[in-house]
Order: sequence, then C-alpha cells, then structure tokens
Amino acid sequence: MVFRRREQQPYWKQGLRFLWPKGGWGRAARYIRHRLQRLPDPPDKIARGIFAGVFMTFTPLYGLHFFLAALLAWVLRGNIVAALMGTFFGNPLTYVPIAVVSLQTGHWILGDESDPEDHRWVGDKFAAAGRDLWDNFVAIFTSDRADWSDLALFYDDVFFPYLVGGIIPGIITGLICYYISLPLIRAYQNRRKGIIAAKIAAMKAKKQKQADGNASAD
Repeated sequence: MVFRRREQQPYWKQGLRFLWPKGGWGRAARYIRHRLQRLPDPPDKIARGIFAGVFMTFTPLYGLHFFLAALLAWVLRGNIVAALMGTFFGNPLTYVPIAVVSLQTGHWILGDESDPEDHRWVGDKFAAAGRDLWDNFVAIFTSDRADWSDLALFYDDVFFPYLVGGIIPGIITGLICYYISLPLIRAYQNRRKGIIAAKIAAMKAKKQKQADGNASAD
C-alpha cells in the first residue's frame, strides 16, 4: 500500500496513542473547535448537534454513539457533523468520570441500595458479561449448557442503571456545551463574514481603480 506505514507501530504504542493522541488532547480539542466553528450551518443548528453528541456520550451504548448522535441531531434538526464531533467529549480521559456519575445517578433514581462504591467493580462485570456471551456462543456448537447469570448481573447492576442515570447528567452537560458553544460560534461566523465582506469590497475597489485607470488612459 502506498500510504501505509513502512514500520508498523507496536501495540503498546498504538494503545498509548489512543489514550494520548499526538499533540495531546488539548490540540485535539482545538482542532475539533476549529472544525465546528467553520461549519456552514447557523450557530443554533450547530449547537444542537453538539448537544446531541455530548448527550450520547453519557449512554452505555458504546460502538453506537456516532450513529445515535447523528439520529438525535436529525430529530433535533441539528448539524449531524457537529453531533459526530460532539461525541469526542467521551474519550479515555472522561469515560471513567462519566461512567461513575451515570451509575451513581442511576442507582439513586432506581432506589438501589447497593454499595455506592460498587463502580470499582464495573470492569470485572464487563469482563464477566463478555465471557458469558462468548461461552454461550460456544455452547451453541457444543454440549455445554448456556448460563446467563453474569450477563443478567451486568444488566441489573451496570447497564440499566447506567442507561437511566446517564440521562440527567447527559442533558445537563449537553446544555452547558450548547450555551457555551452558541455565542462562540455566532461570534466566529460574524467575524468571518466581516473578513470575507472586507476582502470582496477590497477586490471591487481594486477592479474599479483599474477600470478608472484604463478609462483615463483612453
């Protein structure tokens, strides 16, 4: 392949790059902000897209955030590209606090009296649920008996509370991002329109000056 790396990076470097992109997350955030500001839609439509993307990062539906953010943006008549960029609010630096807040809120809403520090074992429950899925898939082709106990525990203790609990902090965080981004995008677009208008006016003045010069020469 012409554009393929000559030397494949080791897996640990790829993992490190995922956790900390080249230039850092600050540079990545500036790039996303720059791209959002240059979108051609009205500021309120772009801001609605950002809300949709940020809100979806508070759901446990990993792997579907892009699709669901685009769908929500379409429903809200927001900018779909802005929604896709808004999902980058969820990243390796924010997923843990997002999960903790969503789970604790979900257990509170559902009246679950389990240990509030139980989020320390979420990783184990994810792993156990994954093993259940794999073992039960293998059981289809073998004489093993399917056992859904770990997956049921994961649903009751993690997935459903996460799904319910992510709604409130998702809406709050999404609205904060909406109201912060709206005036920033509006100011940027107004400034950009002013710069473009000034360039057009300068070009017209230059053409008019050339036309006047040609007329006087005749």
